[in-house]
Amino acid sequence: MAEITLVRQPDIALSEEEKAIARRAMFGYVDGLGERGRRQWRRLWNRLLKLEPGEMVDIKTHQERLGWYHRKHMAMESAVFESQERFEDFDAFRAWLKVGSGFVNWYPGPKGGVIPVPKSISYAKLEQADMEAFHADAVAFLRTPHACKTMWPHLSPMAAGAMVEAVLGGFGE
Repeated sequence: MAEITLVRQPDIALSEEEKAIARRAMFGYVDGLGERGRRQWRRLWNRLLKLEPGEMVDIKTHQERLGWYHRKHMAMESAVFESQERFEDFDAFRAWLKVGSGFVNWYPGPKGGVIPVPKSISYAKLEQADMEAFHADAVAFLRTPHACKTMWPHLSPMAAGAMVEAVLGGFGE
């Protein structure tokens, strides 16, 4: 769920005519679903346009996950796992992928440092935009020399890079 904090800027003032144009554009381009949704959408925009300089509003959004996108990512992870030579356990591979791509929360460790704890990619905990960001970061990590060397330790850097590109290429990455 994306959480956005908006703040009314002090140096911009809109005339009533400009506000009317903004409303017309937003209500004509995107609108609430059903009568209740339309009222809620208009109420939100009217509130935003009435903010005083410095006033803030928090907005929470949720975009449903796309099944085909989720399946594509899972198939890509599986294909990379099946082709690599380092990890015998898929869960260990996925945790390594999440840590390498920075998809983690950082917590205090048992000896005073910090440790990365991989986040969940379940449908209930991750909306589409965040899944797309994780996917892009995971693909970028898989292409790093470190990841290639980890997955195919006996191959030269060039050959390991070619391996990952061959797998990712099958997914249009």
